[in-house]
Amino acid sequence: MTTPEQPLTLAAGPGTGAVLLWVALPYVALAVFVLGHVWRYRYDKFGWTTRSSQLYERRLLRIGSPLFHFGILIVLLGHIGGLVVPKSWTEAAGIGEDAYHASAVVLGTIAGVCTLGGLAILVYRRRTVGPVFSATTRNDKAMYVLLTATIVLGLSATVAANLVGGGYDYRETISLWFRGVFSLRPDPDRMTGAPVLFQLHAVSAMLLFAAWPFTRLVHMLTAPLGYLTRPYIVYRSRDDRLGARAPRRGWERVG
Repeated sequence: MTTPEQPLTLAAGPGTGAVLLWVALPYVALAVFVLGHVWRYRYDKFGWTTRSSQLYERRLLRIGSPLFHFGILIVLLGHIGGLVVPKSWTEAAGIGEDAYHASAVVLGTIAGVCTLGGLAILVYRRRTVGPVFSATTRNDKAMYVLLTATIVLGLSATVAANLVGGGYDYRETISLWFRGVFSLRPDPDRMTGAPVLFQLHAVSAMLLFAAWPFTRLVHMLTAPLGYLTRPYIVYRSRDDRLGARAPRRGWERVG
């Protein structure tokens, strides 16, 4: 039986299971994420797209898409602030633990609800609108399952630990493990002491990032910057008869 001082975990102690989950899996997910995008961009450039379904239905899309993208942007910024920025930096900036905790919980909960609500609308639209559902692949369905699981687990962890429970300072455990992965010094003990919902959220996030390069999520890593510098496209009619009216001066057909 677990106690508040000894939370339920996926892998207790620095055994083989903990090493696989918190040392091996992060690097496997990172390698697949990076190499998968390189492969996808090199061999599947024409498939590097969201496969937009806006032409099939717009009403639900106009509600669900902005709600989801707004929420996920705030969630991303919150994760960067909580996992990447050390606790000592925020304290040096004059942000105490109570103020940081309150703002993180409030903004995180609002962003999580917006993200989950927008995703629910998009999934409902994809399931109930015939043409959109017909354009949905098995790959899309698997991606939606992983994405939904990650969001639900993250929101559940926030609510369970901070709103229902007595609070949990993940910057003393999960953040240190996360930064240790990138400094090549991952400490699995940091994660084995975290509550099970935070562990499940971390595992689902790593699986999502491993699957990312092979889904429509790749569009989040691109921006149409080429449109800013590409030359204008000139369209000319092949018809001898250009219209009922004579062309204006300067617009006569050439050659």
